[in-house]
Parts: sequence; structure tokens; C-alpha cells
Amino acid sequence: MQPISMPRERTAVLVNDFVRSVYNWMCIGLALTGFTAFYVSTSETLIRLVFGNRLIFFGLIIAELAIVFSISGMVNRMRAGTATAMFLVYSTLNGVTLSFIFLVYARASIVSTFFICSATFLACSVYGWTTKKDLTSLGGFLMMGLIGIIIASLVNIFIRSSAMSMVVSYIGVIVFVGLTAYDTQKLKNMAMTQPAGLDGAVVRKGAILGALSLYLDFINLFLMLLRIFGGSRD
Repeated sequence: MQPISMPRERTAVLVNDFVRSVYNWMCIGLALTGFTAFYVSTSETLIRLVFGNRLIFFGLIIAELAIVFSISGMVNRMRAGTATAMFLVYSTLNGVTLSFIFLVYARASIVSTFFICSATFLACSVYGWTTKKDLTSLGGFLMMGLIGIIIASLVNIFIRSSAMSMVVSYIGVIVFVGLTAYDTQKLKNMAMTQPAGLDGAVVRKGAILGALSLYLDFINLFLMLLRIFGGSRD
């Protein structure tokens, strides 16, 4: 029995280490985003620089998208340190562009929504990790929903309909709840299938890629919930 149990124990340790690394990096990214957003919101100079100049604001958005696509599409060709640095830079830039929430919403509602989002995210992650149902087919459906949300949001920039904005928010919550469970299961499968002797740098890059996916799920779920539950500043 001993030769059988040892590999299983070794696999469990590797899986736990990998998953712990993913969630640690995700939390570091979220903390960096939150700190940056709050700091920028307290500086009138930075607020004017970011939101008073469209060139800078859209430049930040383009830079964020470029980093996400780079990590997602070229992580295997990067060094682990490069992938980590890019994730941290992205988290910081995202904090700069998200600083507007402290100007639009009351801080009490931001805090309460954050806890609602955290509880929802945790429940979805636990479901994605423990369910025996294959969520692969759900992923394609959710991606279609995500594309629909992006298109509807772009259209609403010109229409400026509060009703459409609320509908998009409710649908967005459903989509990102599903994506959280889906990405967690994908992360579990990745952890379970990684070879025991895999290079540490490769494991780090996989952890950063997983952290980025869960980070994006959390941030977008938080923003959708904030639109629904957030109270405006007086």
C-alpha cells in the first residue's frame, strides 16, 4: 500500500502548493489594485491627470489590454519574472483607472459590496473546485455572454440608458459567477495534470496565468455588483 499512497500524497502536496500560489498572487494583485485606486482618488492632481486627459486615460486602457493579451497568449515564451512583473504592473494600472469608484460611490457601499463580492466569489470557487460536473461546455456559453456584455456596454456609451446599464449589470453578475466556477475548475484540472518534476519557473507562470483569470473574474464581478448595490456619494 505504501508505494501507492506516496504518489497520491505527493500529488496532493503539489496541487495544494500550486493552488495556494495562484490565490496568493490573485490577492496580491487585488490588494495592489485597491491601494492604488484609493491613493489616486485622494490626489486631486492625479485625478485631473488621469481623467482630465483622454489621451492618458485611453492610453492606460490600451496598456492594460496589451498586458492581459500578452500574458494570456505569450506566457509560455516569457520568463517567470517577466510574467510576474507584468501582472503586478497590470494590477497597478487597473487601480489607477478604477480609482473613479471612490469618486462616484460612497465608501460604505464600496466596502459592503466588496464583502458581498468576496463571499460570492468564494462560494463559486468552492463549487467549481468540488463539483463533479464538467463545466467545459459552460465556458463557451459564458464567453458568448461576455462578448454580448461588451457589445451592449459599448452601445450604451452612446445611448446612455440607465435601464440597459442595470440589465447589463445583472447579466454580468450571472456571467462572471459562472466564469469564476469555470475558471476554478480549469485551474483544478491544470493543477492535477502538472508533472511532478515540472520546472519551478513553469509552475510560477501557470500560477500567474491562473491568478490573472481569477483576478479578472473578481474585479468584473465586483464592478457589476457595485452598479447594482452601490450608493452614490452625497
